[in-house]
Amino acid sequence: MRAIGGLWRWRHNPMRRTTDLVEAWVALVALLLILVVTPVAGAVIGSFAQGALQKSVRDQQRTRHLVPATVVKKLNRSPLEPDPESSTTRDARSRVLADWTAPDGTAQHGTLLADLKSPHRGDHFTVWTDDHGRIVARPLDSVTATTHAVLAGFGAAMMTVGLIEGGRRLIVWRMVRRRYARWDQAWDKAGPDWGRTGTGS
Repeated sequence: MRAIGGLWRWRHNPMRRTTDLVEAWVALVALLLILVVTPVAGAVIGSFAQGALQKSVRDQQRTRHLVPATVVKKLNRSPLEPDPESSTTRDARSRVLADWTAPDGTAQHGTLLADLKSPHRGDHFTVWTDDHGRIVARPLDSVTATTHAVLAGFGAAMMTVGLIEGGRRLIVWRMVRRRYARWDQAWDKAGPDWGRTGTGS
């Protein structure tokens, strides 16, 4: 609204400079771009992200399988083992040596983190694997993918606002610099005679 007010203020003002009018028009164009381009950019990026993420969800759900594993023995947790999960979740998981069968039928054996508080030999738990039995992360779910897509769209919209506003500020900064440069030239011309008009000197 400041841009519209600026245009109206400078419309018939005798003190108006060309740069004042240009600055007001730049502000108005920037405002219109923010109102029109920002939602479009957010929607387009969000839509692309949603498509890509939902395809990833389908791929992961097709290639990742929940298979049963059997505890062979409990292992001591390594003190250096990085675990970004919260302490409550970490406390409920145990490091074990286990056997499991891959979806392709091959027998697997290795160290896993089991969702068992006190695992004993022969206890069963489930793990996510790929088609060949390699341990993988849980597949992405549709709701989480949609949340990421919305955040991507919002981020794109905010970036668009920043670019437009940055462009407007750069244009205004360059105009102000030129204006000051012209003032300096005018002062240099008027400087020697300043204040001496009519003194006869």
